[in-house]
Amino acid sequence: MNKEQYLGVYVSTLTYDDILADIEQRMAAGKKSTIIAVNPEKLIAASQNPELKQLINAATYPIPDGIGVVLASKLKGGRLASRVTGIDLMERLIALAANKGYRVFLYGAKEEVVQKAKQNLEAKYPGLCIAGYMNGYVNDDGVVVRAIQAANADMLFVALGSPRQELWIRAHLDQLDVKVFQGVGGSFDVFAGHVKRAPKLFRTLGLEWFYRLITDPKRFKRQLALPKFLWKVLTEKEAADHRTAAKERSR
Repeated sequence: MNKEQYLGVYVSTLTYDDILADIEQRMAAGKKSTIIAVNPEKLIAASQNPELKQLINAATYPIPDGIGVVLASKLKGGRLASRVTGIDLMERLIALAANKGYRVFLYGAKEEVVQKAKQNLEAKYPGLCIAGYMNGYVNDDGVVVRAIQAANADMLFVALGSPRQELWIRAHLDQLDVKVFQGVGGSFDVFAGHVKRAPKLFRTLGLEWFYRLITDPKRFKRQLALPKFLWKVLTEKEAADHRTAAKERSR
């Protein structure tokens, strides 16, 4: 299985290229795939919330969006080599859609944001077919589902914030003929040009969290999730080692 477990929650060990290749195979076979980005904050929450844990564990690709997950893998001798961020995976899927002729639907964010994101993505990727879009303020889910179906979409990107977007996907998964579902948080704001990502150097070094902190100090409390998560992972490992040793001594 291409997943590792932290605090009882699964995380995919696949790279970007692995995921894209696997998704294409699954699409060809008519299978549906779901993508959820996980970070230390979400893993801690999931360890205390059975519904959220089940939601993540049921995903086809629970991707390691936070550098803390990669550090935890290294501490446990795992196979995770680098992050797979939600926004970068979305853009790679967009590029794949443009290349292979897959139809895309964007759902979520404000009207001006999702509209501008659509325009910018179409300009950047010639041949991309964004077959439909809808802002996140439409209150009738039936209207949204019918619009997605009418667009005959292959890929659906939902930007409603987490875990609302993942809960929405789970609630409507069986009603839609879409093959790839991804909750993308604030990614539409970035593609629309309304929000800037950390400079590439910060992202390459796994310091995007630090850039966010120095540009928005109010995030300090949220960033405490990283050391808390790593401590939990370490103590979980030690507890497991003690249980194993105790079993060996009792034999």
